[in-house]
Amino acid sequence: MIYREYGRTGKKVSVIGFGGMRFRKEDYGEKAALVVRKASELGINYFDTAPLYCDDKSEEIFGLAFQDMPGQFYISTKSMISHEPDADAVRKRLDKSLQRLGVEKIDFFHMWNILNLEQYRQVIAPGGPYQGARQAQEEGLVEHIVFSTHCDGDEIEAIVQEGYFEGMTVGYNAINFPFREKGLQAAAKMGLGIATMNPLGGGLIPQNPDYFKFLQEFGDETVVQAALRFNASHQEISTVLAGMGSIEEVVENVQVGAEIRPMSDQKMAQIKSQLNEAMNQLCTGCGYCKGCPVDIPIPKYLDAYNMYILQKNTQGITDRLKWHWRLPAEKAGECIECGVCEAKCTQKLPIIDRLKMIAEKC
Repeated sequence: MIYREYGRTGKKVSVIGFGGMRFRKEDYGEKAALVVRKASELGINYFDTAPLYCDDKSEEIFGLAFQDMPGQFYISTKSMISHEPDADAVRKRLDKSLQRLGVEKIDFFHMWNILNLEQYRQVIAPGGPYQGARQAQEEGLVEHIVFSTHCDGDEIEAIVQEGYFEGMTVGYNAINFPFREKGLQAAAKMGLGIATMNPLGGGLIPQNPDYFKFLQEFGDETVVQAALRFNASHQEISTVLAGMGSIEEVVENVQVGAEIRPMSDQKMAQIKSQLNEAMNQLCTGCGYCKGCPVDIPIPKYLDAYNMYILQKNTQGITDRLKWHWRLPAEKAGECIECGVCEAKCTQKLPIIDRLKMIAEKC
């Protein structure tokens, strides 16, 4: 396993990290814990979990696994402002996480799921979640305060430049990288450690291997491995989080981290080309359409529409809006059809029609 520096923390983390939200329901308990231990045995040392993952069982599964872990490890867990809005609530959440995980401290404690700059300001406000994390850090219960986000590149740049955090976890993959590449580079420049989540596009890539076969560069790699290698090829990225629910998935993913074969410049150029050709109906998340006069977060609705293109049903849109973006479908119906967004869209997507469809059918 290859290990990389996590920012300026002095910690080296495995280039492939374990994402703890893909355990199979029928495996909750010791069987899932065996998957975690296998990952540790094969060299993974960064384990990411959160309250609510896997029907609120993920932290407990890790806690069970940690009782008999074969290797040294770092644990990442989280607190979300929508659930813990102030410093006291964060402390209560942290105490519960420590108890369930069976550890004395959290290595990487996330201010979880920052969606925009307004929410970020609420997180760092006096008496807010960040203050609770800082107090816990002073008590030795938290080592590094970090954040996770679905913000775009410009917003991420604004956050990291203020210097509150030592690292971040960001959604980044071969589909959406134009949307966040600027933020990735800004975080690296500021010396932050960077973990990437959703390297498989929230499951889109493995569920549609024929569609995404253009990611493959070598004949002996799977589409999943190619997608992970795309992320790992970015030197700015410390660890690539992959959700794992079986030992077979662990073995497949660890092969990527054993010997990184960087994406060639030619392959990177091809991927960008494919995003404009074979995938020209999928929104790449570049964010150029931002600035809606009625404040519709268009990139997020188009991201949800991607699910319809690939899955051929509207349930994918509904689930993406509800669980990933926490947005109501009816908000899309506020579109005034001014055309400003379509004029900016580099892919020339029919944004107005897509918003109308979401509002009417989801």
